[in-house]
Amino acid sequence: MKELAMTDQGDPLARIADALERLAPPAAPTDWTAFPAYVWDRHGGRGIDRLDAPPLPLLRGIDRQKELVTGNITRLACGYAAHDMLLWGARGMGKSALIRGAVLAAQAARPGSIALVQADTEALAALSALFADLARQERSFLVFIDDLGFEEQDTLSPRHLRSWLQGGVEARPANIRLAVTSNRRAIVARDASEQNDPLNPRDVVDDRLALADRFGLSIGFHNCDQPAYLAIIAGYAEEFGLEWEEAEALEWARRRGARSGRTAWQYITELAGRAGKAL
Repeated sequence: MKELAMTDQGDPLARIADALERLAPPAAPTDWTAFPAYVWDRHGGRGIDRLDAPPLPLLRGIDRQKELVTGNITRLACGYAAHDMLLWGARGMGKSALIRGAVLAAQAARPGSIALVQADTEALAALSALFADLARQERSFLVFIDDLGFEEQDTLSPRHLRSWLQGGVEARPANIRLAVTSNRRAIVARDASEQNDPLNPRDVVDDRLALADRFGLSIGFHNCDQPAYLAIIAGYAEEFGLEWEEAEALEWARRRGARSGRTAWQYITELAGRAGKAL
């Protein structure tokens, strides 16, 4: 009988876990006015003391993209109408760096007017909770989702995001806009059989672009050519007082199989290390 009574009490480890969860203090509310940037996941928001971004003049080879992004973020910081943004295309061409740099520039021009909130892709279903918090603030927010992609079997996350971009019953607060980076314009993955469906090819294309078309600004980034790559390196080298050689810079890119802003920065890091300098 004694053994039976102990069994009826359930799993001891589960009871201990439940007790600890009840004893744990609730998470402190996030102060959405205190920091220039935040990280937000399913556990809540966490302030970041310093927003790290390269100065906008150092982001070369993407002049048109820079103009569109900075202009849109400036409008948001001023409280004017602004677009949701999809930055898509080649890896390493400064999509996320441009977002951070443009927010930093807007903060310098209008202190306290705007904050960047980087949202975890695993928490898309809970965007409504984030938006509810941010809507009560006297401040603008750019919610940033970096390198977005969905698993083939994930159908809920794209729907949540589409609903918030346009078409949902609950209106999105005017002080919040979304910025998303992705390697492809058609963010939602499809398997090969659907892409090659001979019965409804138009439906397949429309479905693939259903999410992308909800962004007011869809901005493409492309692999840079050799002159642009060298110009990026020249700009960084001048900024940090580094000596460099064109032939070595080109060889650096060849060994990595790509010319991009990221490759250029890696070369600059190598030069700074050799010279005993910090970046």
